[in-house]
Amino acid sequence: MEDLSKKKCVPCEGGIPAFNLEEIHKYLKKVDGWDVLQDKKKNYFIERSFKFKNYTDSEKFILEVGKIAEKEGHHPDISFGWGYAKIRISTHAIKGLAESDFILAAKINNI
Repeated sequence: MEDLSKKKCVPCEGGIPAFNLEEIHKYLKKVDGWDVLQDKKKNYFIERSFKFKNYTDSEKFILEVGKIAEKEGHHPDISFGWGYAKIRISTHAIKGLAESDFILAAKINNI
């Protein structure tokens, strides 16, 4: 599998199946530090927490994530505050995970 951070996210409007656990774990090996979790409806998503020295560093990181998200047309859920940021990624249109979720995670890892 090629370097995911060099690929482009492809917009998803539904009509394709979400990855099954086997596919999820295949891609998860390519994005260090991310965990696969399920929401209340049992839909899969990936999430990663980041630690920083202070609020300003957290904010700078989030601004970089936002630039990538806009460029890729794929927007994660973000929470952050003093010394931390948490990024949650899924493809809402399919209620699960697709390749673009892992591409975005790989790009975020490169910040």
